[in-house]
Formats: sequence, C-alpha cells, structure tokens
Amino acid sequence: MIKLTRLDGEPFVLNAELIRYVERRPDTFVTLTSGERIVVRETLDDVVDKAVRYQQHKHLMPSPQVVLRPEIGTSTANPTNS
Repeated sequence: MIKLTRLDGEPFVLNAELIRYVERRPDTFVTLTSGERIVVRETLDDVVDKAVRYQQHKHLMPSPQVVLRPEIGTSTANPTNS
C-alpha cells in the first residue's frame, strides 16, 4: 500500500499491486488495472519510487511458513518450536 494525495489535497492509500501505469500530462495520472484513472499531486517519479519501495519492502518481509505437525494433526504458522 502506498500513500498518495488527490489534487484536492485529500490523502488516500492505494494498493500498489493495482497500478497499471503512471503518466505525467502535466498532472500525474495513475491508471489502475481496472481502467480507473486517479489524478494525484505527487510527481510521476514520486509515485514510481513509492511503488518500487513498496515492492522491495514486501519482498523483505518474512512470509508465514506452514509447518505440518503430524503428532497433533495440525499446522502452525511461524512456530516458535518446531
């Protein structure tokens, strides 16, 4: 998720996974995978930087690991004792 600002100054949070492309004409337009277009105050470079940082951060975060525990017939995510 990235924080952006609409032209009217209203901040909002956008799921960066939904960005299809970003254009400068001269305002910055963010086009989503749905086809919806949003005009934002941030520059094209700012939006791209935020989206790239989001992707980098997402890949640095550990993903939950599922460990099968046959002795109890269940699984646990991120167990402390395996």
